[in-house]
Amino acid sequence: MTSITAVADGYLDALADLDPQAAEAAGRTADSQVPDLSPDGFDARAELARRAATAAAAATAHGPAERALAGALLDRLASEVDLYDAGFTTRLLAPLATPVHLVRQIFDNLPRNTEDDWAVVAAHLRQVPAALDRYAATLRRSAQRGHLVARRQVLVVAEQCTAWTTADFYGRLVAGYPGGLLAGQLHLGARLATTATADFAAFLRAELAPAASEVDGVGSDLYRVTARSFLGAAVDLDDLYAYGWEELDRTAAELRAVANELGHADVAAARAALDADPDGRVPAGPALEQWLRQRTAQLTDALDGTHFDIPPATRRVVCRISPAASGVMYYTPPDPALTRPGAIWWSVPTGQSTVPVWRHVGTLCHEGLPGHHLQHAITLTTADLHPWQRNLCQVHGYAEGWAHYAERLADEIGLYTAPAERLGMLDGQMWRAARVVIDLGLHLGLSIPAGNGFTRERRWTRALGVDILTRVAGLDAETARFEVDRYLGWPAQALAFKVGARLWQQARRDAERRAGAAFDRKRFHHTALALGPMGLDPLRARLADLP
Repeated sequence: MTSITAVADGYLDALADLDPQAAEAAGRTADSQVPDLSPDGFDARAELARRAATAAAAATAHGPAERALAGALLDRLASEVDLYDAGFTTRLLAPLATPVHLVRQIFDNLPRNTEDDWAVVAAHLRQVPAALDRYAATLRRSAQRGHLVARRQVLVVAEQCTAWTTADFYGRLVAGYPGGLLAGQLHLGARLATTATADFAAFLRAELAPAASEVDGVGSDLYRVTARSFLGAAVDLDDLYAYGWEELDRTAAELRAVANELGHADVAAARAALDADPDGRVPAGPALEQWLRQRTAQLTDALDGTHFDIPPATRRVVCRISPAASGVMYYTPPDPALTRPGAIWWSVPTGQSTVPVWRHVGTLCHEGLPGHHLQHAITLTTADLHPWQRNLCQVHGYAEGWAHYAERLADEIGLYTAPAERLGMLDGQMWRAARVVIDLGLHLGLSIPAGNGFTRERRWTRALGVDILTRVAGLDAETARFEVDRYLGWPAQALAFKVGARLWQQARRDAERRAGAAFDRKRFHHTALALGPMGLDPLRARLADLP
């Protein structure tokens, strides 16, 4: 019989012919980082996943490592097939991490140090028009099959594309070229990429938007498919809705306690006073980027060798202020060969000349250390993991769950230096609890329980979601609007943070109970992360096996 490792080998080898990320994971040199976004490209990847899923189901798995690989591979292949069959993969338009965004983000990670590097940039700029044309063809075919996102999502992505062209993202990119033989190619490529982005926005507005529905929620059938995929687990949605309200209550009590510690009668007054304190604000731009670098270095030094052993090859984290996102902080991992470091990107909401950094330390711990960067650092340097699992297995419940758990872990080990930073962290916890009830409520049309303490409304609307995030979780209005639109475009992804963190917390409590006084937190975290990414159901099974 075929082993699960052999199936994973065959799947990765075949996928490397279809996807540049897979080519990198397989140790090949990819000619281009731009994936095939055509209808045929999506069809080929889905068919490969279908064949590999059949082979994986019949394969053998011997020993803990292969059992972990089998659980991860079977879950992800089934997820890919289900999302494709439901029409989700080929209709995706949302404010973050769609194929449109990933094409633009390629240029965040391409090196620009040498003439050869700039030649690669020029080559990729020339590919942007074809990539967007192919994705337009995929969206067009998907719409003809009845798979089309809500009108709001179409227009949000169109507005983002317009914002990139208005800010001259590609022109500013090539303006960094120091001068030489490639100047003409780079400027032509930038103009072509900018025009293609504007044309794609026009296609969305003129062709897709008029055919799209005004109904934002996706309904229970599709939601259950996406929830299963984003979490890698079968979950009780009614139970999660109740859990979300319970988390809001519990976290609100913690926030009130910290506000009192700061000398304020309520949380809103504490936030206002902290925002008004000039000593707690940093000017947007180079000073904020410097703050980001310094605080990341402090977190690295505080964790390494004491609470975690950070692999030396991944110790460096690049910190950048990005003009292309929408008031969010996000992380991009190193490449498989570790030639490009992990990076934290931060875009400041428009109109903010200074930033109250007390609000963002918890998010920095989420995106950097001990959150996403640490998780990727251990995964990418664990030699026993299969290259597919190490580099390509992506499960939001696993990764976002760890990063959300890491926000609390940072508090436990003393990484927040003042009550104000703890207030900011708790606002982040409130935000993720609010995500659960907003996401479920909007997509499934759930009623709001009476006497909940946060709103008197009984039915969810987009405006109410924005209000909850600003008034209850303390987000600025621009970020809150972005967030709610993101939930509407990524049904059930918002569950990943709280659901995943709850699993990590439960697994740790179970390990503490089994080990008693011998429990070693540092060893538990490293051993658990070294299992590699996987869905929450297979992760639960593997964590239960840990000593």
